[in-house]
Amino acid sequence: MATGGAMAQESGPANRMFVQALQLIKQADNSLDVAEESRLLKDADKLFNEIVTKYPDSALAVQLVTNQFVGDFDFYDFRARIRAMVCNEPLASLCFLHRIGEMLPPVETPIAAARWDWLSLAVAYHQIGDTGRAKEIVAPFVSAVRRGGVADSSGQDLFVARALTLMGQTQLALDITRQIADCSTRIYNLADIAKAAAWRGDLGLTNALAEEAKNFATSRGCSWELGLVAQTLLRAGKEAQARTLFLNIVETQFSKFKETRGECCPPELAVAAAEMGDAALALSLLRTVQDENPWTIPAVLGRMARRGEGAPALAYAEQVADTDIRGEAYAELIEAALKRGDPTTANDLMKRLSKLADDAAGRRPGLLAQRAKAEKALYNDDRWRRSFQLAINAAEKSSNFVRRDIGAPLLAALVRIETGHPMLD
Repeated sequence: MATGGAMAQESGPANRMFVQALQLIKQADNSLDVAEESRLLKDADKLFNEIVTKYPDSALAVQLVTNQFVGDFDFYDFRARIRAMVCNEPLASLCFLHRIGEMLPPVETPIAAARWDWLSLAVAYHQIGDTGRAKEIVAPFVSAVRRGGVADSSGQDLFVARALTLMGQTQLALDITRQIADCSTRIYNLADIAKAAAWRGDLGLTNALAEEAKNFATSRGCSWELGLVAQTLLRAGKEAQARTLFLNIVETQFSKFKETRGECCPPELAVAAAEMGDAALALSLLRTVQDENPWTIPAVLGRMARRGEGAPALAYAEQVADTDIRGEAYAELIEAALKRGDPTTANDLMKRLSKLADDAAGRRPGLLAQRAKAEKALYNDDRWRRSFQLAINAAEKSSNFVRRDIGAPLLAALVRIETGHPMLD
């Protein structure tokens, strides 16, 4: 611990640097030039960081690290101002992330519940290039998992491992996942880690994790999650195993439902049917699960269209009552049409999606984000940024109820646009 003399020796130069920083901030406040204001604020921030790194034993360093007021200077507010500088370029993706982050309900401490919106924000920052901010957001959640603070009675990690694997922390994600006994979370995590490995081209890990998921499901009697296991086996190139498992699930789960009209089947089974190329079964399953799991509608229809079943997929989409879900389905069908080399169909679908967004008169931010996603796929230029900016504008003007829930969908669309992969869907 530093002596009083040492602290006194450090306080002199630290104080001088602090005064210099405040003078720079005052100059920035009086500047009418955005570039000059930005430069002055960044220079002030460098001085604050230098105080912390060069004079850590000074009272000023302690106040800055702990976001305390220094006189009437609010360092926390200053750091927020620094982060907001990304919006000097209002159409930049980092500005979009900053604005979405400002809309998210704050994280309650101590952390005791899953916050997929904030974890999605961390993934988005990592993918879009601000890894420091990403780590800053995700670290408290990882700490909470290690303490056992973000888990239910089954030991679920509640999305932390899945966020970590999308941030390149595969081994840490696996370490957390393999401590979980709960069927659903363990298999979902393994499937997502395998999917991320496939996107990176690591087919060896994808294969190993598919086998691990299958073996875990078998040993623990995890029946509800087998549709997800089948998808993972298919992604690993184990088509024969995936198809055999899938047919067995249909035999035992869906057939029984048709006889008893009891609880049907997991929504992942409908997605698996679409991936296996059984369009009729996929739609039949979809009808039974979509009310409680509306996300399955675009997921299933998009997969059907990519396998050449665009006409029945579109016919189904046209009957969807929820405008946001129908818009997302259109966006998936547009991407599928382009992958099949059918720009005519893609353009026709784009007209339908644009009409939905126009009819909503800027009141549906999720729909505008889907239009932005479709524009990126169809035109492959930056015109999507205007639509995404409109989506955020609409979200900021929405009710508290909408603002509370819109963050994760906006982040999912943005990451899909930036990476080409449905990481947060």
